[in-house]
Amino acid sequence: MGVTNVEIAAVFDEIADWLELDGANPFRIRAYRTAARTIGSWPEALALRARDGRGFDDLPGIGADLAGKIGEILRRGDCALLRRLRRAHPRGLTELLKLPGVGPKRIARLHKELGVTSVAKLVRAARAGRIRALRGFGPRTERALLDAATARLGSARRMKIAAAAAFADAITAHLRASDAVLELAVAGSFRRMRETVGDLDVLVASRRGAEATAHFLAYPAIARVLAHGTTRSSVVLKSGLQVDLRVVPPESFGAALVYFTGSKAHCIALRRIARQQGLKINEYGVFRGERRIAGATETEIYATVGLPPIAPELREDRGEIDAARAQRLPRLIERADLRGDLHAHTDASDGHAGLAAMAAAAQAAGLDYFAVTDHSRGLRIAHGLDAERLARQREAIDRFNAEHRGIVVLHGVEVEILEHGELDLPDAVLARLDLVVGAVHSHFQLSRARQTARILRAMDRPCFSVLAHPTGRLLGERAGYALDFERVVRHARERGCFLELNAHPDRLDLDDVQARVAAAAGVPIAIGSDAHDVNGFAALRFGIGQARRAWLTAGEVVNTLPLAELKRRLAAIRRG
Repeated sequence: MGVTNVEIAAVFDEIADWLELDGANPFRIRAYRTAARTIGSWPEALALRARDGRGFDDLPGIGADLAGKIGEILRRGDCALLRRLRRAHPRGLTELLKLPGVGPKRIARLHKELGVTSVAKLVRAARAGRIRALRGFGPRTERALLDAATARLGSARRMKIAAAAAFADAITAHLRASDAVLELAVAGSFRRMRETVGDLDVLVASRRGAEATAHFLAYPAIARVLAHGTTRSSVVLKSGLQVDLRVVPPESFGAALVYFTGSKAHCIALRRIARQQGLKINEYGVFRGERRIAGATETEIYATVGLPPIAPELREDRGEIDAARAQRLPRLIERADLRGDLHAHTDASDGHAGLAAMAAAAQAAGLDYFAVTDHSRGLRIAHGLDAERLARQREAIDRFNAEHRGIVVLHGVEVEILEHGELDLPDAVLARLDLVVGAVHSHFQLSRARQTARILRAMDRPCFSVLAHPTGRLLGERAGYALDFERVVRHARERGCFLELNAHPDRLDLDDVQARVAAAAGVPIAIGSDAHDVNGFAALRFGIGQARRAWLTAGEVVNTLPLAELKRRLAAIRRG
């Protein structure tokens, strides 16, 4: 298929990084960021558009200049602007932008005064105590930078689940084109829906292993082949992602799928049960002595040791085997259970599509309703709404609902939780909305006690409905702020409001452990896409994966409710 959408988006993101370091026009930087986001989530491969002779300037936010660069990237794999920017700077500087607390001006000073050109060099400078000596930094900043840089180095090889999904989908589409492939799955941490993925484990059932392998090795995005054979091959893609292929006969596919899905701890526990029953489980099947008694499907693998099937997302050795023995496994939530989305944006703030386009996309995603929750005035970088603009937006939503069928738009706001817990819009304004989504976007460095008190105070406001991305983390970029999470959960239960599981792949916040804790305490979870464009609702896939890892059922997720029942729940919060 040639250059993928993810690879094009990566080029635009890197250009934006270099422009930011150079102090370029913020609107130019934002144009590249917007284009990267649009392209990375676009459902159609742009390489196919190019092959069919179609252009790109009809894509949202893509003008003639960016459209030309897309064509250049598809032809070359990069573009002249990126090559020029790379030549002008040390390559590692852009990685520093991804660290919390390090903006372009600080990076420029670290580079100029200390010779820091990479995350690794930042670690060395911090450990040597050289950063604290710079004016405006100090010991606390040095320690924060060291912690962030160390964490970044530890996660550098891992890819966010959404990016990995784009590669997994493309590879599986390529393999399905071969009639030598009988069955196919991407296993490993990807199948368990971990937040990040180190590599991809692709499993194929085939009786013509050499032919299936040859087809795999013909995948055009392969940069180099590490090893290849009729049953096992390893390659590195042009993106740097390693992909391992295993080819097994159909009668072993289920056993191999259990084995290569993992986790290691789950498989060890499963093999221990088998040994107690005089059986042996490996990637080829379940054996009694030398005789294979199961192997073709995962269901029969589990059945041979007296267990019902265990969903891949639960296979972390965190109680799932005991629950299976006791017939207490939950019926996990599925994507089809979601009826609505309580967190989405339009171009009224920092979104990239209008109300009608977002509504059509939500309906196409199978939703009955969705909430427009544009930012409030406090987030100026997002062109947040004040009371007057919110009132005009309400009128537009009312008109839309009166004129359209098939999807209902709720009117909400993502309101700023200020430093001391105030919301940046008054109760009289918030009371006119269907729901209020409160969010922290500033003052991340408050102490645990102050941050907790801030959020509890905000939740006490009578119209507060949902706490958005409750810990504030950004995967690979920013750890969550210090927070007494158990206390927040107790307060949410007392108030009757919801905690969000933000499905955006950069956040996935709550994490699986926190979501399980909150649901077990009786706090409803709202899975929100945080969509900023028409493709953003696709993120619900990853929110569902996180919810399943948290053992959540449909009954524990509030946006599985019919609209009338959801409105009753929102009204009850106000009364409470």
